[in-house]
Amino acid sequence: MVSEPSVADATNRIYESLRADNEDIDLHIATLKAALARAGQKEAVFDPARLVQNNRSGRKLMQAYFRQRGVTVKFSAE
Repeated sequence: MVSEPSVADATNRIYESLRADNEDIDLHIATLKAALARAGQKEAVFDPARLVQNNRSGRKLMQAYFRQRGVTVKFSAE
């Protein structure tokens, strides 16, 4: 049996996808959404220092994109 990815695993895959020009980003967002639901968490927390576009507009764009796909994004140390 394949174990379901944890929230941390799914979050790391999103960091990797962002660095790879958003490759498979929708798939990784869906994986993260499922992991959050299993963990009973309402929002995903990202470290802005690990983002490719760590500026206000980049973070807002990311929040909007993820929100359209049902995931609330927060950033640590904001």
